[in-house]
Amino acid sequence: MDIGSDDLHYLELTELAACIRARKISPLEATRAQLDRIAALDGELGSYVRVMGDAAMAQAEAAHAEIAAGRYRGPLHGVPIAVKDLFWTKNIPTAAGTVVHGDFRPDEDATVVDRLNGAGAVVLGKLQLTEGAYSDHHPSVTPPKNPWNPDYWPGISSSGSAVATAAGLCYGSIASDTGGSIRWPCAANGLTGLKPSWGRVSRHGAFELAATLDHVGVIARSAKDAGAMLGVIAGRDHADPTAVLDPVPHYLAAAEQDVRGRRIGFDARWSSDGVDVTTQQVLGEAIKTLRTLGADIVDVRFPDVKQVVADWVPNCAVEAAVAHDATYPARKDEYGPILAAVIEAGRALFAPDYQRILLRRLELRGRIASLFETIDLLLIPVHPFPPLTLAMIRTLGDQPDLIARLQEYTCPFNMTGHPTITLPGGFSSTGMPIAFQLVAADLDEAMLVRAGAAFQRVTSWHRRHPPLSSWRQH
Repeated sequence: MDIGSDDLHYLELTELAACIRARKISPLEATRAQLDRIAALDGELGSYVRVMGDAAMAQAEAAHAEIAAGRYRGPLHGVPIAVKDLFWTKNIPTAAGTVVHGDFRPDEDATVVDRLNGAGAVVLGKLQLTEGAYSDHHPSVTPPKNPWNPDYWPGISSSGSAVATAAGLCYGSIASDTGGSIRWPCAANGLTGLKPSWGRVSRHGAFELAATLDHVGVIARSAKDAGAMLGVIAGRDHADPTAVLDPVPHYLAAAEQDVRGRRIGFDARWSSDGVDVTTQQVLGEAIKTLRTLGADIVDVRFPDVKQVVADWVPNCAVEAAVAHDATYPARKDEYGPILAAVIEAGRALFAPDYQRILLRRLELRGRIASLFETIDLLLIPVHPFPPLTLAMIRTLGDQPDLIARLQEYTCPFNMTGHPTITLPGGFSSTGMPIAFQLVAADLDEAMLVRAGAAFQRVTSWHRRHPPLSSWRQH
């Protein structure tokens, strides 16, 4: 197939899938091109922990043979993707960004990895993350670099997943989100991220940060791609009794529907108080576009989230302490200072205080459920300020108010479990991506895919890619 190098690497997953199914390009060609690109660029970007080149080529060869024989498995068949290195991969080290688990070789695949294999996907490798998927990398780890500009934050724990997808080093990635770890990296890298409802995707074989806050989801180049990936990894799982039993919707069918008559809630006060002008402009343009598509914009008043945002850290800390009980404090010296501090805080929290947090979570969940009786979607920022520089990120430890503002539009939906989609919507004056979020009712990811795909049919923000040629000269 006559496709230029960058054109090939930046195809959307579903576009590549169509080419593979039509035999215009083979899984072998696509995989070899990806591995060559990783070898050329990732030494600087640092998105991969481990490239599984031989295994990927073997999977590509198997996919090529099956498709040639007429046995097409679906939209991920033969498509090269990658997974965050907290999902178990059989006999392959899975460290979750830690030193303490550096030698761990699982004896089985995580459920999501098993489902990728069953769909015929090609797994290129394991992607870098913060220590234990919390807020900072282990001191021994070099963080991934934002391909739009290395002086800017690439996002938090799923940053490796986002950097690889944005730079054309995979066609999509499996990630997780405990407080913003899909949404912040997608916003920082100009990508589409789908954080499903809690329980929509099995957590079996995924290192925990905080069990009731952890959401397994996807990072992609479009809402349609996200729907294709979620359709493969979602669903009940006997190995994870918390995975919901509801049937998995046909997300690709949802991606073909429009949003005419859909009610989109917008809290003008919540989305403007302390929100920078450029971000407000992005929200305003998104509203105009959705109105043009026939959606009804509804004024709403969202519940105050200050308390639940303050509750997120101690809630996460308690659950992280449980998740690391086998290795902390027994191997405390192998932990970085940030993750160690949050585990210590969790071990020290007074039980009645934790119970009060759980009750407040339930109350907020109920209030949001009531809100979704009147609307189909909620439109909000990802965070209230322009893309953050690394210099600003280094000051967060001394600015608790800034941390709270960063978490204001993300953490509440981990505390309640509601699904969200992050969509690119514009650029800052410095040329960095700016995104917005849509939130849906519990288990209504199909509505998110539907609205996201409708928005992206008439906009091109998601089709813009980082200028890597100029970045390499930075």
